[in-house]
Amino acid sequence: MKTQKYLILLAALFALAACSGGGDDGGGNPEPKTNPEPTPTNVNNNKNTTGPAEAQYRLEFPKLKGDVNSETIIHSTAQYGMTYALEWDHQKRATRWVCWRMDASNRQEKYSRSSLYPNGDPWAYDPLVPEYEQQATYNELSKSFYPGTGSYYQKGHICASQDRIYDPEANRQTFYMTNIMPQVGRFNEKLWQKLESEVRKWGNGNQKPNVNPNDTLFICKGGTIDNPEYVLGTTIGNHIVPKYFFMALLKKTPGKYAAIAFLLIHADEDRQKEELKNYAIKVNRLEEITGIDFFCNLPDDIEDEVESKLTLSEWFK
Repeated sequence: MKTQKYLILLAALFALAACSGGGDDGGGNPEPKTNPEPTPTNVNNNKNTTGPAEAQYRLEFPKLKGDVNSETIIHSTAQYGMTYALEWDHQKRATRWVCWRMDASNRQEKYSRSSLYPNGDPWAYDPLVPEYEQQATYNELSKSFYPGTGSYYQKGHICASQDRIYDPEANRQTFYMTNIMPQVGRFNEKLWQKLESEVRKWGNGNQKPNVNPNDTLFICKGGTIDNPEYVLGTTIGNHIVPKYFFMALLKKTPGKYAAIAFLLIHADEDRQKEELKNYAIKVNRLEEITGIDFFCNLPDDIEDEVESKLTLSEWFK
């Protein structure tokens, strides 16, 4: 009898255990997710692992070319740190890109170009690059002409002087010839300047739509020097004149990144009235054109996501 009662009790326990496992009625523990939400991996297989320390963690840096002819140059001040960095190609005698950031520490506009240099702009050779490799501070560009038009070239800033007016020394560094590329006047003073002004608004926290003024804008700009198809010609000093100029921008806001790129043809035409958004492209498309891996210090999953998206409403009203 005791044995029969024991078997009945054991059968009841098995039945209860089976019911507690859940089923169509939703009882019991939930089924495990077969496709859990992805989380950032922080894996970064293409980050910079050589070069200056700043190049290995600051987000504005692209992947360094790393060959024997290319050198990463950093200009800085004791008070504010890095003003901007550039990659100089000693063989091509040209700058491949210039990068910097705009954040709460350096976006203050304390000076003006005219007040700093009432007697003229302080064009100078970069002290960290052999002088003979650089464009002449005077006469070379003004005596070199855009093909077919007769328009001479101007000294086109890559890191804009107006982006670095928080400190006189930082501003003076923007006049080094390694930060200058040949630009015809109707490009330099029109479309290029218009885009620079818009980027400055984004960097100063005056984005449309408005965002937190403590956000950071990471900037990388330059002209096409590597692909012969994207080279317009040379100056009288045999320095490269890019056929295209580009910008790659990464905006960091709380818990979010957004990226955009621009590719502008270096034309001897006034295109200032054209909408800047017409020149916007995805960052990964700009990478295909230039051969430059932008924002490589981001974790791979974040980099892949932001560089493959272009959401104009993040940047334009």
